[in-house]
Amino acid sequence: MHWSWVWIALCSLCPAAIYGGKILVFPVDGSHWVNMKIVIEELHARGHQVSVVRSTDSWYIKETSPLYTSITIDAESGFDEEFLTHFVARLLEIQREGNSVWTRLKLEMEQAEKAAEMYEKACKMLEVLFDNKDLIKSIQDTKYDLVLADPAIPGGVLLAHYLRLPLVFNVRWTSHGEGHFSIAPSPLSYVPMTGTKLSDKMSFLERVLNIIFFGFTEYQIAFYVLPYYQAVTTKYLGPDVDFLSLFPAADLWLMRVDFVFEFPRPTMPNVVYMGGFQCKPAKPLPEHLEEFVQSSGEHGVIIMSLGTLIGELPHDLADDIARAFAKLPQKVIWRHKGDRPASLGNNTLIVDWMPQNDLLGHPKVKAFVAHGGTNGVQEAIYHGVPIVGLPLIFDQPDNLFRIEARGAGKILDIFSLNEDIFFQGVQEVLNEPSYRMNMQRLSRLHRDQPMKPLDTALFWIEFVMRHKGAAHLRTESYRMPWYSYHSVDVMFFLVGVVLLIVGIFVALIRRCCSMCLRRKTKRD
Repeated sequence: MHWSWVWIALCSLCPAAIYGGKILVFPVDGSHWVNMKIVIEELHARGHQVSVVRSTDSWYIKETSPLYTSITIDAESGFDEEFLTHFVARLLEIQREGNSVWTRLKLEMEQAEKAAEMYEKACKMLEVLFDNKDLIKSIQDTKYDLVLADPAIPGGVLLAHYLRLPLVFNVRWTSHGEGHFSIAPSPLSYVPMTGTKLSDKMSFLERVLNIIFFGFTEYQIAFYVLPYYQAVTTKYLGPDVDFLSLFPAADLWLMRVDFVFEFPRPTMPNVVYMGGFQCKPAKPLPEHLEEFVQSSGEHGVIIMSLGTLIGELPHDLADDIARAFAKLPQKVIWRHKGDRPASLGNNTLIVDWMPQNDLLGHPKVKAFVAHGGTNGVQEAIYHGVPIVGLPLIFDQPDNLFRIEARGAGKILDIFSLNEDIFFQGVQEVLNEPSYRMNMQRLSRLHRDQPMKPLDTALFWIEFVMRHKGAAHLRTESYRMPWYSYHSVDVMFFLVGVVLLIVGIFVALIRRCCSMCLRRKTKRD
C-alpha cells in the first residue's frame, strides 16, 4: 500500500513522463539545429520519445544522442559544412567588391543559384527516403503523434503530409522566404521584404522598392525553388497537390521572433511567438574567462562573434579589426577562426568557442560585436547589451536594422569598413548612453511576459499532440485560388451586376425616349 501511494503521487506530479508522446523531428543543420536541439532537450525532459531525421553528411546533428533516436537517410542533404563554408566565403567576397546595384544583383543571383544546388540535393535525399519502403513502413508503424519540422528545408513538410500527421513548425524561414509571407496577410505598404533594410514606415519610393523586390523574390521562387520541390510533391503526394499550399496547411507555427524585435504586422491564430526561447540567465563563466573578464577593471569587456557560418574573415579585414581593438581600454574576447591577426593587441583574447549567453549576461560586458544572426540578436536583447553590427549575409542586415531603428545598436558597413571606422563605431556605442538604455528597455519589454517563450512553445506542441492537430486555429484561405482569396471573382461579379443594371437602365431610357419621339412624330 505504501508503494502504491508513492506511485500515485509520482504519476500526479509527472504526468508527462507517463503520458509522453512520440515526436518525429525533421530539422535543418547548422545554427538552425542549435535552436531545435533546445526544444528537443525540453521534450525529452518531459518524457516524450523523440526521433530525428538526419542525412549522412550531417554537420551538427549527431547520429547517437541520449536525447533522441536518429533516423539516418543514406544520402547527402546539401546542407553540409564544406558547402556552406565555401558558399558564405563567396558571398562575402562578392560584397567586398563594392556597394552598387550590380553587386547586389550579383549577390542575389549567387544566393539563388547556390540555393538551387542545395535544393536539388535535398530533393534527391527525399526521394531516397520515400523510395525506401521499409524505412517508411517503420516510421508509419511507430505511430508518431506529430512531426516537428524546420521548413527552411521542407523535407519535414512533405513527410508530415505523406504520413498524414499533425505538423508543427519551428520556424522563421521557409524554403521560399520569411515565414509570415506564407501564412499571414503581408501588405507591402508597411511590411518590408527581407533584404530591403526597410522599416514599417516607408516613403513612396521605398514602397516602390519593396514591391519591386517582392516581384524579384517571386521570380526567384518560381525559377529556383518550385521546379525541384513541386516535382517531388507531385511524385509522392499526387498531381493535384500544390507545394506552396502545404505550408499554410501546417497546424502550428512556432515563430522564432517576437514584436519586441519584429515590426508590427498582421498574423494568424496558429502563429505562436517564441522569440528568445533559447535565452536563459547567465551561468558562471569558466575560471580562465572569469579571470580575464575581471582583469578589465572599470572599463569592462567587449565580446565579438560572427556565428557558426563565418569560418574566417579576410586577412586585411581581421587585421583592421584587431588594430582597432588594440586601441581600446576595454578587454576583448573574440571568437575567431583562421590565422591569428598580426596586429592583435594584448587586451584581446582569441577563442575558438565562447559561452555567448553567459558572457552577454555578465555585468562587465559593455558591447557585443555581432554579425546579426537571429540567435545572437535575441540573446543581446534578453541581456540588454548594445550591438555593434557587422552584417555579412542572408537576413543579417535586416535583423540589425531592426535593432538600429530602435536605437539599440549601430551598423557598420562591411563595404567600407577599416580600422578607423570600426574604432569610431565601437567607441560611439560604448560612450553614448542611449544605446545601452534603449537595449535595456527592449530587454524589459521582452522579459515582461506571462510565460517564458520556451514554456509557451512546449505547451502548444503538447496541445497539438493532445488534440491530434489544431485545425480550429487554421484558416482555410490556403485552399482558395488566388482570385478567390483576393475577391477578384467577387469584384468582377459585382462590376458585371452594376454594368448589367446600368445597361438595363440605359436601354429603358432609350426605349422611353424612342417611344416619346414616335408619339411626337405621329402628332406632327
